[in-house]
Amino acid sequence: MGRIPVVSNSSSLPFRTKYINQLCCCSRIMINDIQELIDKNAASQQNQQERSLSDYNYTRYHPMGEIYGWMEDIHEKHSDLVSKHYMGSTYEERPIYYLKIGWPSKKQKKIIFMDCGMHAREWVSVAYCQWFVKELISNHKHDSELNKVLKQVDFYVVPVLNVDGYVYTWTTERLWRKNRSVHDNGTCYGVDLNRNFDAQWCTVGTDPYCSSLVYCGPSPASELETKAMVTLIEKHKTEILCYLNMHSYSQLILYPYGYSSNISANNEELEKVATIAIERIMEKHKTEYAQGRASYILYFLSGASADWALDINIKLSFIFELRDDGTYGFELPPDQIEPTCEETMTAVMSIVEYIDEHYLDDYIEDNAIMTTVSSRLNLFLSLAFYIFYFVFCV
Repeated sequence: MGRIPVVSNSSSLPFRTKYINQLCCCSRIMINDIQELIDKNAASQQNQQERSLSDYNYTRYHPMGEIYGWMEDIHEKHSDLVSKHYMGSTYEERPIYYLKIGWPSKKQKKIIFMDCGMHAREWVSVAYCQWFVKELISNHKHDSELNKVLKQVDFYVVPVLNVDGYVYTWTTERLWRKNRSVHDNGTCYGVDLNRNFDAQWCTVGTDPYCSSLVYCGPSPASELETKAMVTLIEKHKTEILCYLNMHSYSQLILYPYGYSSNISANNEELEKVATIAIERIMEKHKTEYAQGRASYILYFLSGASADWALDINIKLSFIFELRDDGTYGFELPPDQIEPTCEETMTAVMSIVEYIDEHYLDDYIEDNAIMTTVSSRLNLFLSLAFYIFYFVFCV
């Protein structure tokens, strides 16, 4: 069973605790004063604005303006490996970008797709996407296996999908979840983007009313952010080997289905890959994760991007719920960004290694192929010459 977080003022807490305990087995206070925690984390973020890529601090949270600047800087500095692409615009007309990381190739390459910041308040997911890009750029120079993968695979990384919502969490309401589209004649705001995909849309674990945190929207893929991602993924779906949807919190690796208790055709493979990933996380910092089908280990939900990805035949589809287990929740302190990203990196790279072993052909560089062809041609010509010599000249 999943856990349900409830925010209460102090005067109502005794009544609500009693009521919750009557409905289910137990309740416990995870955060005594959530506003105090918000204020504390906000204070730690002040006066730390970076001015260049060399100053960029991957161990703190960044507002959207800095993330836009980071994307441009990292593309300019590493243009041989990284390119920045426009994906679409949000309801409030902010651009959504994705970064493409991989070595150029004349061949059709496979793709691993990752998005972060689908839910606005889940800041550590946004921090992880930036960390992931940084690690790919830094590590390929001394990691021959990663360098080989980058010749066969392009990583498509969306650092922030829900840009409007993310901005709103910095300016107005820290725990805002949805996007910022307007509904009900301007009286209600926001759709839960992870209930807006065309995967048994609005049938379970969601709500048709805009006031709900899990409002599914007026129709499947009604939101500009959802449409942008659907368009991009549909365009490349035959090349996409893996879809990674990064969230927080709960310390889980989930896979389809969320909308049904049915087991997917490749459930055994998904379970195997997820099991290896949580073992890697445990090895890094002894952080305990669980893995399983979303509907079994968390709760039923329809319209989720991971279910939709599997439904369009992207076989490896996972949801990561990063730190923590509820002590800080969405207000994960900045000092936990680094260990969270480090352990998540080991898990994601275990998935990349699995893909390399099971889905990628042995790679031979173009110049190596040409060298082999040239050598064989030279050998053939030499043999032909000797045959001609002995037949006609001796």
